[in-house]
Amino acid sequence: MASQEVVVSSGYGMEGDVVVRMTDISFSYQSKPLFSGLDLEIHRGNIYGLLGKNGAGKTTLLKLLSGQLFVQGGKVEVFGQNPQKRAPSLLQEIFYLPEEFPLPKMKANEYLAMLSPFYPRFDHTMFGVYCKDFDVDLNQRLDQMSLGQKKKVLLSFGLASNTALLMLDEPTNGLDIPSKRQFRQTVASAMTENRTFIISTHQVRDMENLIDPIIILHDGSVIFNDTVASVSDKYVLNLTTSEPSKENTLYTEKVLGGWMVLSERGDDSEGQPLDLETLFNVVIQTSKGTMGGVR
Repeated sequence: MASQEVVVSSGYGMEGDVVVRMTDISFSYQSKPLFSGLDLEIHRGNIYGLLGKNGAGKTTLLKLLSGQLFVQGGKVEVFGQNPQKRAPSLLQEIFYLPEEFPLPKMKANEYLAMLSPFYPRFDHTMFGVYCKDFDVDLNQRLDQMSLGQKKKVLLSFGLASNTALLMLDEPTNGLDIPSKRQFRQTVASAMTENRTFIISTHQVRDMENLIDPIIILHDGSVIFNDTVASVSDKYVLNLTTSEPSKENTLYTEKVLGGWMVLSERGDDSEGQPLDLETLFNVVIQTSKGTMGGVR
């Protein structure tokens, strides 16, 4: 249960590093509002994690950024351009891998030859390296591959495209445990200071030590946009065997062997690292839009 609100200051990156700016966004499906007054800034050179409950709008947000959906109010800028206009100069800098996708009845190599020319910096050598790392047979027809194999092909394609913005929606769905480990290694190796990745996921344990900063969507807005380190600098997580008092605690959770307790960090406080699942639960349960300096 929660007893206080957690407040963490935001602010990293510089104005010249802004990749995405969403201002006062509103969006509805038919008569059902999804976003209202949503604001978001994303900065270059980071692997962002996009988290939220089912139905919070993670996929919708990615589609707004890629120009596949149009906002009904507010302003979206990606590299200073409106993605709704779908200018080729912008689209060739964006690669979006949805959670579900149709693929043509052709071999992976044929698919590569058809689509890679759209991306000016596509690296054919690295595409082969990524596919080899993922153990993908490029001579197999795409429609005959498993979901996991199809996803590996498109992940390899997206990474090799060398777009400045890469957006992945639930990329580890359909991957087995060894492939998830390979995914983390491959994504980390493909990251550069000039690229920005946004990974939407509900499988936060798959993304530990990969995604950071973290964006959390809740109740139609961004309620957190900050780094895990910024929270860890101010708060400490500990396991206690006795039920904690509500006073001086920010968050408690009953676990096997006792209670996990989040409290303000003292000068000599020691505790466990704050994992993504706990961070998400803390933000959702304690924040009214103030955590991470986002309102």
